[in-house]
Amino acid sequence: MSILDLFRLDDKVAIVTGASSGLGVAFAHALAEAGADVVLGARRTNKLESVADSVRTTGQRVHTVQTDVADPDQCQRLVDEAMATFGRVDILINNAGIGTAVPATRETPEQFRSVIDVNLNGSYWMAQACGRVMQPGSSIINISSVLGLTTAGLPQAAYSASKAAIIGLTRDLAQQWTGRKGIRVNAIAPGFFTSEMTDLYPEGYLEMGMFRVPCGRKGDPRELAASAVWLASDAAGYVTGQTIAIDGGMTVT
Repeated sequence: MSILDLFRLDDKVAIVTGASSGLGVAFAHALAEAGADVVLGARRTNKLESVADSVRTTGQRVHTVQTDVADPDQCQRLVDEAMATFGRVDILINNAGIGTAVPATRETPEQFRSVIDVNLNGSYWMAQACGRVMQPGSSIINISSVLGLTTAGLPQAAYSASKAAIIGLTRDLAQQWTGRKGIRVNAIAPGFFTSEMTDLYPEGYLEMGMFRVPCGRKGDPRELAASAVWLASDAAGYVTGQTIAIDGGMTVT
């Protein structure tokens, strides 16, 4: 076996949430290119089917399930359908997320809770459902954010709080499950990548923030997806409980 073989995901089954657009599409494609069959979950079924057709061009099998991760029952249904279709779940990419940019004194309880329900609670419900069926050697990858580690100028209390909580959730699930169940749990904290969320930022905001990024540019979604493939694969078999910042160096400035 060559060193590159450790990065292969042949005969694995991966679930990707938030798979109908943006970074979720990049994760789905990368996992399939590495050899995994993929189950895609998202709320928008019209976009989900389009993504599925694109991922099928890799030659891997793809199944879609309309899923709102804020609902624990829908999370369970996503995993149940993955098991019924493919017979196993080896990888979870907890990617579904939403954001707001509301000043703290004006953010309503409903606005705050809506972000927490998807970004934090939804990640936990998905991890719980997968943790019940995953076998030793499986991998959960939670998508946090550099805003869980630092600030970036916008009023994003709910989003930042949810993404910081993901880091704590990752550590705790790793210490519960890696030794007992053989499930590794890690997180990725993306920096500035083009996505539907960043498209909502004020004009010029990302460009102004580049002074904090030693690499001097936004990230390519494939760079982020490649890190997820590494964490999902045997190449990262001795990595658990970690949060990997993929941010062009933003968190060191």
